[in-house]
Amino acid sequence: MGQEPGLRERKKQQTRLLIAQTARALFVERGFDAVSVSEVARAADVSEATVYNYFPTKEDLVYYGMEAFEEALLTAVRDRAPGESILEAFGRFATTPRGFLAARDEASAQALLEATRMIATSPALIARERQIFARYTDWLTALVAGETGSGPDDIRPRVVAATLIGLHAALIDYVRRHVGEDQPDLRRLARGLRVEGEKAVELLESGLRNYGVKPKASVPRARGG
Repeated sequence: MGQEPGLRERKKQQTRLLIAQTARALFVERGFDAVSVSEVARAADVSEATVYNYFPTKEDLVYYGMEAFEEALLTAVRDRAPGESILEAFGRFATTPRGFLAARDEASAQALLEATRMIATSPALIARERQIFARYTDWLTALVAGETGSGPDDIRPRVVAATLIGLHAALIDYVRRHVGEDQPDLRRLARGLRVEGEKAVELLESGLRNYGVKPKASVPRARGG
């Protein structure tokens, strides 16, 4: 059984959470690019050095909880049921509503919705997100390669991983296209996420051989003489 964290560790966790929550509130209010780390430190009543001790970069103040998400993603694939494919397991994970789409109360949903809008309007955060997706791809590639016994020259694990992470990124983009609305219908958006995700998974399951086939030019009929 795991041991409860000690007093010192609990205080560190509380400080980390306080800084992150303070930063997020400022970022949502004024925009990520308009708030400096020193302003976050003052608002959280800590030194700027303390902020950097917990969060090496400013972007980490927003993406500080991604380790748990990464592990959940890999676990969904690693612990899939016997007979279930990697695509099926990943598809189920990717189409499960999270964040403001899964919030249990209106206040939490609104707070997470505002944070999502804040990320969508920051070039720096979007760039960091691409780096995170690249890391996901590396880890998923290693998992797929290990489970399929692929050799170092086999590119299929990376193709699979890049495709699945691309699906995940596309679903995030789908959600962000709708969060700019003043009062988005969250239930409808969650349904749309699932439907679009399932259609994409179905496409990948059937393969790309017959997708987007260019029609052949029609040959004009010769006129009778």
